[in-house]
Amino acid sequence: MERPTTIYDYIEQEEANFKLPIDLMGWSWNMHAHIKLAFFYKHGRLTTGNSVDKPVKNIVRPILNLQYWTEDIDVKDIFLYVDDPEKEHLSFLIKKYHDEVFVRENDLDTLFDREKESTIDYGGGLLKDVGAAVPDLVPLSSIAFCDQTDMLSGPIGIKWFYSPDQLMEMESKGWGNSNNGANITLEELIVLAESEKDNFEDTDKNVTPGKYIEIYEVHGNMPATYLKDDPQDGDKKYISQMQIVAFYTKEGGETQGVTLFRGEEKKSPFKLMLRDPVDGRALGFGGVEELEEPQVWVNYNQIRFKEMLDSASKTLFQTDDSAFANRNKISNMKNNEVTVLEEGKTVRQIDTFPRNIQLFEKWTQEWEAQGQSTASASDSIMGESPSAGTPFKLQELVVQQGQGTHDSRRGKRAKFWELVYRDWIIPHIVKEIMKGQKFLSKLNTDEMMELAERVTKNAINRKKKEKVLSGQTFTEEEMMAFEELTREEFLASNNKWVEILKDELKGMNIAMGINIAGKQTQISRHVDKLVNIFRQVAASPDILTNPYMAKLYDNILEASGLSPIRYGAAQLLKNAPQQVQGGPTAPSDTSPLENQGATVKQ
Repeated sequence: MERPTTIYDYIEQEEANFKLPIDLMGWSWNMHAHIKLAFFYKHGRLTTGNSVDKPVKNIVRPILNLQYWTEDIDVKDIFLYVDDPEKEHLSFLIKKYHDEVFVRENDLDTLFDREKESTIDYGGGLLKDVGAAVPDLVPLSSIAFCDQTDMLSGPIGIKWFYSPDQLMEMESKGWGNSNNGANITLEELIVLAESEKDNFEDTDKNVTPGKYIEIYEVHGNMPATYLKDDPQDGDKKYISQMQIVAFYTKEGGETQGVTLFRGEEKKSPFKLMLRDPVDGRALGFGGVEELEEPQVWVNYNQIRFKEMLDSASKTLFQTDDSAFANRNKISNMKNNEVTVLEEGKTVRQIDTFPRNIQLFEKWTQEWEAQGQSTASASDSIMGESPSAGTPFKLQELVVQQGQGTHDSRRGKRAKFWELVYRDWIIPHIVKEIMKGQKFLSKLNTDEMMELAERVTKNAINRKKKEKVLSGQTFTEEEMMAFEELTREEFLASNNKWVEILKDELKGMNIAMGINIAGKQTQISRHVDKLVNIFRQVAASPDILTNPYMAKLYDNILEASGLSPIRYGAAQLLKNAPQQVQGGPTAPSDTSPLENQGATVKQ
């Protein structure tokens, strides 16, 4: 195929080619058709058009909703930390800034959800670095063309629809500036576009009242001549570049292309997340795609249901009295009206009972079950009640097994977001932190207890220094009282002002991770394990004083996926009352309060 001379010819050629399928070992696949079909099926629409004669039972949407939930990554699962053992304590500041400020200001929750839905629905999610704090998601339906075998291996063209106001906002990015290769200003393009729309007449289409201008954004390795005013200079080199192009129709009906921006591009601004990669095609195996076959046959059965019910709803009669039907209009007869038949003649109702409907019901159930099985959406995960007599532990095991596929996909998305954070997001976070930040944060229990220890320790050290430097003396009782007062004041509220000083984290390496083990689907099992262990320890707490039993207890914790450091025997004994550490105590005639030296005021 001959290489197009101009960027405008290239866009028109590639956009036309994008509608053609590619061959995957005999499998004819087209990305444009794939996206359209997935969009239609997700929303219960038929490509041939919905009508009263073609009922649709959408089995796709409920399973997609399940996958959205089970494969979700919450921003709370993300933790940033300072990758320096000596500065590890500063990780607290990084995490609180990320969770309390950065996530909210940049609406990361929404971005995570949009990427998740695109990846699940279509088999891929495309993120684009726009030079802001967070990337943007490119709707796959907006892709005008790309390499259908490997999306990131060739040029990508995206078609946007801008209102005049939105287009004028792009002036700040250099669009319409002749210094950036533009051959038309934004104002001139808006005038041409409005004139074109005013002259547009097509009775078969609803022309929206707004003025929207089609803009093509093209990224990739393309001929160097596309960056020059003279495309005929014979330069055969290829250069990575970005082009912003628009088209308008001249008075004679000829299409004219114009450039708003062009320039070299050092690296690709895209990152692609594939759900279940398929060799030789640009998108993975999507959640809608794996349900297409069951959805087709469920729809087929629904149409047969309707036809049988339409037949069954009719009341028909047959008679061997040839004159009866002419004498009597049954539809006009009144209740209890008497009719006359010739002697020996009969009138009978025709049986229209749909005897085959159960076969179609069974077939529908089989296809729905096949769809659920393919999508790892068993009845237990879908929230359906188990059959009577199913043991609870067996049901729990079934749910865990069904969760495996979703956990695996969730792990893949976690690795993808680690790359996104490392390359695009963390540099912006570092830049903002270096400016200095002060914000109000709500601390959880663990954070409050950890900081309470540090705050009281620092306060005591400062108090002792002040006493020594001023020549005063102090007692341990005095320091203990001061420590208790400081701790109580700190723990009075969990709303704390957090301040990061300017350049406090300068030169530090900030890394990130995603706590997949802390996903919401594991919370109930985690709590169940803790409750069982709590019951055992509460029943006989002195058993942990035996070193062999304490070791066994820690091994049980580790095998259950719980932290022996946090919940282990040593930690429990450290915070246990004295009678547990020293073994059982002899009975006493005094009350527990008197044993602890407490007094009760009347």
